[in-house]
Amino acid sequence: LEFEFKGTDLVKGETDGSSYPNGGLRETHTAGGYLAIDTSSPIFLRGDTIFIPSIFVSYYGMALDEKTPLLRANDALSKHGSRLLKHLGYENAEKVGLKANIGLEQEIFLVPRDQYYRRPDLQYTGRTVMGKILPPDQVMRDHYMAALSTATPALACMKEIQDECFKMGIALKTRHREVAPNQFEFAPEYGINTIQIDQNLVVMQVIEEIAAKHGLAALLQEKPFEGINGSGKHNNWSISTGNDIPLFLPKPINKATGNAMAFPIIMAAVIAALDEHGDLMRMSIASPGNDFRLGCMEAPPAIISTYLGEDMTKYLESFRDGKKDPYTPDLKEIDIGVKEVITFNVPSEDRNRTSPFPYGGARFEFRAVGSSQNVSMVNTVLNTICAEKFCEFADRIEAGEDALDVAREALKKHWKVIFNGDGYCLANQEKLTEDGVWRIDSGVEAICRLSDEKNIKLFEEMKVMTKDESVARQTCLHDHYTGTVDMEVGAFIDMVNQHVIPSVEAAGIGPLKALHAAVQTLKAALKEIHDTEESYEKAKLARVLRLDTMAELRKVCDASEEIVPFNLWSLATYKELLFLDSHCSK
Repeated sequence: LEFEFKGTDLVKGETDGSSYPNGGLRETHTAGGYLAIDTSSPIFLRGDTIFIPSIFVSYYGMALDEKTPLLRANDALSKHGSRLLKHLGYENAEKVGLKANIGLEQEIFLVPRDQYYRRPDLQYTGRTVMGKILPPDQVMRDHYMAALSTATPALACMKEIQDECFKMGIALKTRHREVAPNQFEFAPEYGINTIQIDQNLVVMQVIEEIAAKHGLAALLQEKPFEGINGSGKHNNWSISTGNDIPLFLPKPINKATGNAMAFPIIMAAVIAALDEHGDLMRMSIASPGNDFRLGCMEAPPAIISTYLGEDMTKYLESFRDGKKDPYTPDLKEIDIGVKEVITFNVPSEDRNRTSPFPYGGARFEFRAVGSSQNVSMVNTVLNTICAEKFCEFADRIEAGEDALDVAREALKKHWKVIFNGDGYCLANQEKLTEDGVWRIDSGVEAICRLSDEKNIKLFEEMKVMTKDESVARQTCLHDHYTGTVDMEVGAFIDMVNQHVIPSVEAAGIGPLKALHAAVQTLKAALKEIHDTEESYEKAKLARVLRLDTMAELRKVCDASEEIVPFNLWSLATYKELLFLDSHCSK
C-alpha cells in the first residue's frame, strides 16, 4: 500500500463541528467544522503523532474554539497598542507591533491511585462531594515548599513529567510542594500567550498520564477537598513590543519612546480597562470549581481590583494630580545582622496574595484563575479590554486632545479599582463593593455578562467575537456548569445508596432515615433541572443545588463517616487520599 501525504494536509482539515459544545452555532444538518493551522504556535511531535496547533471554525467562519477569539484579540491589542505607542513617540510601533506574554503556574493534587478508585466522585467529577475533614488538614502549614521526599512516588512522578514535557520543548523550570497536603505546582518558562496556552493544555494531559504510571491520580479540579486549599493557575500577563520592549516597566518604554510620561499613560489605560470591564474578567474565571475557591482565604475574592504597591500608587497619584515626577521606587535593603549573610535588596513592593490582579513589576498576575481552565478566554478578555482602551486613547489624541490629559482623566475616573489592602478582610470587601468596584459572587451570573450590551459592543468593535459567538459561549458555559453539577449529584446519590447506607446498616448506627431522605431530595432537585429548558435557568437551579442543598446533605454523610467503624466504611477517606508522606511509600 502507498499513502500520499501532502503538505496541504497540515494546513487545513475538516471534521464534524456539531458534536462539540457550540451553543447553537452548529446543528447536525449544518455540521461542518474546519481546522486551519495556527502559525503563532509551533508544531510538535509526541510518539508517533504530529500535533498541529489549529483554529476550529464553522462553515461560515464562526469560532467554535477558544483559540480563534484569542488570535483576534492579539491582533486588536497589537493594532491599537501600536497606534498609541506611535503617538507617544515610538516610531517603530506599527512595524514591530505588540505581543502579549504569559506564564502559567499550574497547581495540582496527587493522590494514591488505589484510593482514587474507591471514590466515584473523584473519578466522575474531580472533587469529593463528601468526606470528613481530618484534624491535621493544613494547620501546621508544613507542606508548603518542604523538600519533595523520595519516600513517596510524588518526586519521581514530577521528575518524569518534566522530562516528558522537555522532549516536546516545554520547559517546566520549577516544581515544588504547595500549601495543602498532596498539593504541588509546576511553573514553565514565560512566553507568547498562544504558545504557553497550547503547552499548558499538553502539560495537563501529561500530568494525568504520568501520574498513573507512578500509582497516583492527578487532580486538576479547583477544589477536590473540603477544608484545605484548592488549586489555581496564576496567569502572569504582560505586553511588550514585537522586539521585546516591555510596556509595564518605566525605564525601557520611556527610553524607547523618548517620552518620560509614556509609562503612566499606558498604566492609566490598563487601570481604566480593568475598572470598566471587571465584569468580563470575573466571567473569564467562572469555572465550576472556582465557586468553592474564590474568597475562601486561599484565592482572591470575586471583587476585581488591582494591587499596585505603595510606591507605584504614589507615583501614579502624583501623575494624576498634574506632576511629572520620575518613578523612583524606594529600594529596600535587608541586613539580618550576621557576618555569614551579606545584605541584600528586595523588590520595592511586597506581595499581595489577596489581590486578584496585582502588579508585580513588568507584569500583572491574574491570581484568581482556576487550575483546570483553558486560559484562552482569560487572555482574550485581558487583550481585548486593553485594546479598547488603547484605541480610545489613540482616537482622542488623534482628535487633538493631549495624551497627558486623556490619561489623567482616566485615572481620576477609575482610581477606585486600585486597592493595596487586605482583600480577605470583609470590611474591605464591603467598602470596595460600595465604591462600585465590580463584584459578582456567582459564577453563573458572571457568565451572563457575555451577553451584556456593553460587552457585545466591545467584542464586536474590536473584531474579536460577534454577538452570536458571544451568546453561544455563554450558553456553552452555562451548560458546562449544569452538566458538572449533574455529574456531582449523580455521584452523590450513587455513593449514598451503594456505600454510605450499607456502611451505616452494617454498623447498626447512624442517620439512616436522613440518608434515605437526602437521596429523594437530590433526585427531586435533579428532576427540576432536567425539566427546565433554558440554559441560564438550569444553571441557576444547579448552583443552588450544589452550594446549598448538597452542602447541607453532605453534613449527614460526614456525620455518618464520623461514627461508623473504619473497617465498615467502604469509601476512601481523606486520611487515605491525603498525607502521602504519612502513610505512602514506594
